[in-house]
Amino acid sequence: MVVERERVRHNRNMDINIDELTEAELVDLNHRIVERLRFFHQARAHSSMLRFRIGQQVEFDDQTGRTIIGVVAKYNKKSVSVVAADGYRWTVSPQLLRAVGEGESQGGPHSPHQGKIVEQRQIPFQ
Repeated sequence: MVVERERVRHNRNMDINIDELTEAELVDLNHRIVERLRFFHQARAHSSMLRFRIGQQVEFDDQTGRTIIGVVAKYNKKSVSVVAADGYRWTVSPQLLRAVGEGESQGGPHSPHQGKIVEQRQIPFQ
């Protein structure tokens, strides 16, 4: 089996005959591919995060479809912490966030973006 891939930027083909690779080489290739895919995912998450600033009011739909409105509190490595009006802190994939009043153009239940939403805990008001 030969894996072919055209590299658009460099305008060349890259052929790898995986039938000739040892198990160790296949494992190494797999690790490299997974790491590269993680890099792409982190780059997308980072660029999505840059659409929002700390203190900006955002909204997203939770797992039940309920719209949560809150304020961006913190950037994490791959997610954003949002504090909702009811005091709950949420960890949300930035692809699922949208600026308040933006509608479902950037996220929502029918969004092609995949992501994760985690409700952490209620923060006591002081």
